[in-house]
Amino acid sequence: MAAPVRKGEEFEVGIESLAYGGNGVGRLDGFVVFVRGGLPGDVVRARTTKVKRAFAEATKTAVLEPSPHRVEAPCRHFGVCGGCRFQDLGYAEQLAQKEAQVRDALLRLGGFEDPPLAPIVPARSQFGYRNKLEYSFAHGEDGLVLGFHRAGRWDEVIDVEECLLTTDVGNAIREAVEEWARSEGLEPYDQEAQTGYLRHLVVREGRNTGQALVMLVTTPGDRFDADFLIETVTRFPEVRSLHWAINDRPAEVTNLPTRLLWGAPWIEEELLGLRFRVRPNAFLQTNTEMAETIYTLARDAAGLTGVEVVYDLYCGTGTIGLALADRASSIWGVEISEESVACAIENAEVNEIGNARFFAGNVGQSLEELQEKAGLPDVVVVDPPRAGLAGKALRRTGALRAPRLVYVSCNPTTLASDLAVLRDEYGYALERCTPVDMFPHTPHIESVSLLVQPATPAADRDDEGRGATTTKGVNG
Repeated sequence: MAAPVRKGEEFEVGIESLAYGGNGVGRLDGFVVFVRGGLPGDVVRARTTKVKRAFAEATKTAVLEPSPHRVEAPCRHFGVCGGCRFQDLGYAEQLAQKEAQVRDALLRLGGFEDPPLAPIVPARSQFGYRNKLEYSFAHGEDGLVLGFHRAGRWDEVIDVEECLLTTDVGNAIREAVEEWARSEGLEPYDQEAQTGYLRHLVVREGRNTGQALVMLVTTPGDRFDADFLIETVTRFPEVRSLHWAINDRPAEVTNLPTRLLWGAPWIEEELLGLRFRVRPNAFLQTNTEMAETIYTLARDAAGLTGVEVVYDLYCGTGTIGLALADRASSIWGVEISEESVACAIENAEVNEIGNARFFAGNVGQSLEELQEKAGLPDVVVVDPPRAGLAGKALRRTGALRAPRLVYVSCNPTTLASDLAVLRDEYGYALERCTPVDMFPHTPHIESVSLLVQPATPAADRDDEGRGATTTKGVNG
């Protein structure tokens, strides 16, 4: 079908749904157009920005007939800030669209004719749910500002007065550091010119412990009064840890080595009754409340009885594996980040868990060695990055043919394609998939899927020594 629109052309279209990623889906004589800013039920005017053979992309220029699902966005920065995209879409409709996106991915990309999809689990809190935020320093109209990038712009930062996704403490810490930076007369970093000093502020909170960690990121050079910064942030009794990191590269990153300026090297968070140490660069799900929901779903799907060998692949800092440990014979975690593995080992020690071991390595390349150490698994839990189980990791995970495989996903499109391979090439059956809304007002969708393997003869799984792992203790 020839495209009915050309680049730069304006047109009117009704928005039927949301595509994964957040753009509205409309059709012009059957030709699909993805409209940024269009919400389901809208009739909009839009301008085409890109035309392909099978679809076009466009940006909303006006709402001609508003959707009945539209609501007033409560944030004063909505539409300018590049964060929450759907504060103007009623929450019930957000959930309906996200559930439909997971269903569509399983149908269209995975080939599951009648996917066993459970109802989406709503977020416990629609606002104030984030335990980590990263802010950028920049030049503003009235001097230095500290906030978020303007929507669609990498070179412009808006001065945030209040972010509704963090807590009152998080907002107050940001305001105090902004005032400190102005008092110090420090120059913000200019990404385009690659000049200046102050780059980012990271604030992490233990939502169930009331503890906060602050990290300042600058370009090289000791140009600030550390005592003044310490005095500024320790006005807040929640702050237990203050770090400084140096970024000498153009890339906007905060995952950097740090120097402890004050307090403990970490803060703690509590999940499902376990304590986890959170260092500046440690991975922890950004929504503490819904992380507990995800881990509970994973634990239920694992169906542990106390005798199982469990592989925890892409284990991060060990949160999921440690949440399963009291119901398993042994937990064996693999993660490519050595820092994360060190945190996982430490977290096992903190919680006096002796049947969990964690190893640093590439998942796809480490499974053969892991099998030699642990024997074949009864349950495999995978929590891969957005790209899913790529290549060798997917093939070798499938070849384990563990009776139960629990797949925690943050991307329904890669989930669907991975599940199709596990079904078609390794005989897995999808028993259920449960979508979870961890990030209200954003396009992100999490899910927990359970796959089961038909009974496989022990010889076919090369099952010699399976379940023979009896060594307890933590080993890096």
